[in-house]
Amino acid sequence: MICITGDVHGWEWRFDEERCPYLKELGTGDFLIVAGDFGFVFLNDERERKFLDVLAKLPYTVLFVDGNHENFDTLFKYPLEKWNGGKVHFIRENVIHLMRGQVYEIEGRKFFTFGGGYSIDKYLRREGVSWWKEEMPSLSEYEEGMRNLERNGFNVDYIITHAAPESVMNMIFPNHDPEKELNLYLERVKQQTEFRHWYFAHLHMEEDYPGNFTMLYTNGVYIE
Repeated sequence: MICITGDVHGWEWRFDEERCPYLKELGTGDFLIVAGDFGFVFLNDERERKFLDVLAKLPYTVLFVDGNHENFDTLFKYPLEKWNGGKVHFIRENVIHLMRGQVYEIEGRKFFTFGGGYSIDKYLRREGVSWWKEEMPSLSEYEEGMRNLERNGFNVDYIITHAAPESVMNMIFPNHDPEKELNLYLERVKQQTEFRHWYFAHLHMEEDYPGNFTMLYTNGVYIE
């Protein structure tokens, strides 16, 4: 069983089954996918480490793509490993960072993942402390994503991103120039790739859009 949700931001209550009742359905061998801004690899303090240890005791696996509010210095210190066909960072045995531009096979279905996004609040943040320039993808990440899609015949079951493709973003926030490079890349992915459904987050809203797109925040959606 696979459930997808939106931004977590290091909020412990997002793993409270009473406040997020959809979590009650997840059991041994299941997966929860966070569509960016996981936020539990951010402060590097004792409380954060202890909560990661709490997550390590869950019966299911927590997978996350990175968002814009992540500590990339810390994320990139984890060893680069392979899992289910793509590159990952193991934060804990069952807490796994799904990297940009990868294709994974999970429960017999193919997932293309591409994290990253632009922080509209970066003027309130300090570089290297609460903001990192790696929030926006590099050219090599864009290129790797296209290569991996090509290897899979531009055909996957699901796409998980933090940001939205340009045509969808225009329906939500037409004025989004600082992120447009990423949105246009995702639009290219949209145009070239066959997929069943695309899930994204980032904007702290819940909505479905034409063309099989779903924006998530605190709700959880189970896929077929």
